[in-house]
Amino acid sequence: MGLFRSMQVFVTTVQEGSMSAASVKLGISPAMVGQHVAALEERLGTRLLNRTTRRQSLTDFGMSYVEQCRDILERVAITDQDAEASQTKPRGLLRITAPTTFGAEVLMPALHRYRKLAPDVTLDITLTDRNVDIVEEGFDIAIRIGELPDSRLIARHLAPYRMMICASPIGFTPAARSPWKLSKGKDEVEVVPKTAITVNSGQAVRMAARAGLGVIMQPSILLTSDTQAGLLVRLFPDWHLRERPMSLIYHCDRRMTPRLRSIIAFAIAEFGAEPVGQAYRPAE
Repeated sequence: MGLFRSMQVFVTTVQEGSMSAASVKLGISPAMVGQHVAALEERLGTRLLNRTTRRQSLTDFGMSYVEQCRDILERVAITDQDAEASQTKPRGLLRITAPTTFGAEVLMPALHRYRKLAPDVTLDITLTDRNVDIVEEGFDIAIRIGELPDSRLIARHLAPYRMMICASPIGFTPAARSPWKLSKGKDEVEVVPKTAITVNSGQAVRMAARAGLGVIMQPSILLTSDTQAGLLVRLFPDWHLRERPMSLIYHCDRRMTPRLRSIIAFAIAEFGAEPVGQAYRPAE
């Protein structure tokens, strides 16, 4: 664990009065808070906190050490602010995580436009459908699809995410994981197709449907080119699947550096107007 980060966690623990309160403030787990404090104590060879099941208190050394940590953190913050203020252009490493399909089909093709705006920013992209902890895993921003739980993360709403039901133009066997809810005006129906094949890859499901193996429900961004080419046929075009909210999130304590400000502005301009799906067309 990084010494500087452990100092931050220790100071926050003292300020908030408990590890559980510090975990809420920092957006990390109580266990992780405890690991940071324990790492400091092991490094120093002495205890910083007296801990019981009901309360915690600083040791004599802990009272001296927390003041030194506060002084160090304040000096570093001032230095960082001065360095950022001297930069007129975004630069440095920017770590982004996004869902696999959206990332591959929409985000990656758009990033060449961001690179023209911010050529000095180095991008580290992780595409995964896992719900990443952006604080503990060191990401600057994340794009999330679906409802967001209450947290200390700041969310900027993007255009909603559209889904589509398609099948091969030749024979097929229905396949699905869960009921599909469709609406047309005030009418709503729930379709429960018989499951024939399940697979944990949108691209694999798409290729299976193109081979005539089943009906699929996948993001419109993945299927529109196939329907336009006649490889897949859209089913129930007058009916609509529920759109899913999409958000860009970052931690509330994250300093608004030029590179972070630039990617937020870019994402909102690029993905924040029309629903992401069938109507999406990359800007030239």
